[in-house]
Amino acid sequence: MKVLLVFGTRPEAIKMCPLILELKESPLIQTVVCLTGQHREMLFPVMHTFNITEDYNLDIMRANQSLTTITTSILEKFEHILVNEIPDIVLVHGDTSTSFAAALASFYQKIPVGHVEAGLRTYNKYSPYPEEMNRRLTGDVSEFHFAPTITNKKNLLKEGITKNIFVTGNTVIDAFKTTVKRNYIFKNQILSGIDFSKKIVLVTAHRRENIGRPLENICRALIRISNTYNDAIIIYPVHLNPAIKNSVNAILGNKDRIYLLDPIDVEDMHNIMARSYLVMTDSGGLQEESPSFGIPVLVMRTETERTEALKAGTVKLVGIEEDNIFKYAKLLFDNKSKYKKMASAKNPYGDGYASKRIVKILIDKFYKGE
Repeated sequence: MKVLLVFGTRPEAIKMCPLILELKESPLIQTVVCLTGQHREMLFPVMHTFNITEDYNLDIMRANQSLTTITTSILEKFEHILVNEIPDIVLVHGDTSTSFAAALASFYQKIPVGHVEAGLRTYNKYSPYPEEMNRRLTGDVSEFHFAPTITNKKNLLKEGITKNIFVTGNTVIDAFKTTVKRNYIFKNQILSGIDFSKKIVLVTAHRRENIGRPLENICRALIRISNTYNDAIIIYPVHLNPAIKNSVNAILGNKDRIYLLDPIDVEDMHNIMARSYLVMTDSGGLQEESPSFGIPVLVMRTETERTEALKAGTVKLVGIEEDNIFKYAKLLFDNKSKYKKMASAKNPYGDGYASKRIVKILIDKFYKGE
């Protein structure tokens, strides 16, 4: 059986690399890896961490690229890979433009698509944008749906997708086996000089819908946290998008105990997370990852597709207004019982064996017909 995996962004790579490693363990599977290059600088360090080399790179990234140019470039270039390789199945991940375009190109060639991390929904097609529609459209053309949770499965069933749905857990939890180390030495020079005995607040904020006033609100809330708590150290790896970088630097640049970093590799990121006191994010992945280490997460968005985390109590949705963001961060600094309750809640996203489950399903389907 030939399995072709395609991805193009850093978050996809973090979640697909553990699956690639597991696929390569099976003598029954020929594994082909294709990168689209939707991200470039942020993608290759992840590949290096997992010791994975791509077979193809579409190298689509261009200055000032748009959603349209990303989609059309992948459709055109990926078609040639499919015709050349003729895989038995194409695996895509999550909600990126890479995932949607690659799934559509595979559909045009009548090649089955397996959707890893299927069934996440906000039911607001413009939030997150364009991710919500990417994952819905990818689900519509996919034949196999690897849903991280029961809630994700229920979402698919509600939409009339009833066949080949498998609850597997999230492959991102599998990644920690490779990335997190007890006596880890940080590669980033700034991180290597930080006192991790302090209360570390790890921040990521890069959503398109948060660019502008919401991002400014987030930054001002971070200043208030830093001014209020002398034992807090804020670490914010800032996305390379100039609209984000310029805004963040204008407000947070040269502030005491606020460290603005260029994007860092996955090992540094996961090991910061494992040593943090609090995570504040508008990302999806950190909502899944941080609870594995007993770290509360404040989600700086107006909604989240990770509703399981809300129910489990591992995350709190705090919106995009400065006062609300600061209020909930302050609560977790001041109220030990509230903090302990969030920190001790069970992570609903898996046990570190999602990749093994997916590989077993593929073998059972393609070789045993089960």
